[in-house]
Amino acid sequence: MIAIVKYNAGNITSVQNALERLGYSSVVTDDPKLIQQAEKVIFPGVGEASTAMQYLKEKGLDEVIKNLKQPVLGICLGQQLLCTFSEEGNTECLGIFDVRVKKFEPRLKVPHMGWNTLEVQNSELYNGILNEENFYFVHSYYAEVCSDTSGICNYVVPFSASMQKGNFYATQFHPEKSSLAGEQLLLNFLQL
Repeated sequence: MIAIVKYNAGNITSVQNALERLGYSSVVTDDPKLIQQAEKVIFPGVGEASTAMQYLKEKGLDEVIKNLKQPVLGICLGQQLLCTFSEEGNTECLGIFDVRVKKFEPRLKVPHMGWNTLEVQNSELYNGILNEENFYFVHSYYAEVCSDTSGICNYVVPFSASMQKGNFYATQFHPEKSSLAGEQLLLNFLQL
């Protein structure tokens, strides 16, 4: 079973639809037991960091997610919440990735929205995907480049387009909206 974490964040349906196109069924849930029993966990989201973290804490999902041993994929807000801290709402996050999430400078066009290339560092998520491939981004906050960075994108400043640490994987971009490269990345995750 693939569990998609439900936590008052948008974009969950498009992730579920992308999995169905690949031939995989999933369950959208905030039930800790179902999430713990899943073979794979996807932690997607479009939303605001502090309210999302509040929901996770109320449901006890903050501790559940931190202690998962199976492959976990955070997407967009999901990646940011796996970091230690977000400037959005001055939010203490889950702390899987030891890096802070910052807001893009106001001089930039924010949100960073649309297609952008990234430089792959190292991750099995990118098997079969060319370096400098285009992925779809929509975000106003970013995780700095750190030792867990597996892909770098440049939007005036370089930032973590993807991250990996142990069984935790994450992308700032939306693989479910990133055409064939995004489908390949999701498939690589599902086949881990």
